[in-house]
Amino acid sequence: MAVGFVLITTEPGCEIQVRDEVSKLAHVSGQWIVFGMHDLFVKIEADDETELTKCIMNEVRSIDGIAETRTLIGAEI
Repeated sequence: MAVGFVLITTEPGCEIQVRDEVSKLAHVSGQWIVFGMHDLFVKIEADDETELTKCIMNEVRSIDGIAETRTLIGAEI
């Protein structure tokens, strides 16, 4: 299983809207509004890294109201 964490910065005032849209995605297993440099912390789980990448690139980043994303991919060591 592949796991990624996406740190999302939203356009001002779009935090709730973006959180609600992210929560509809099949691979999202958790989302939290946070305070600081980023506005939303999202956990994504997929069968493999290809599926994980497609979800982040094609689904998460296409949501209106997102200004910037930063992705951390979990490593199995």
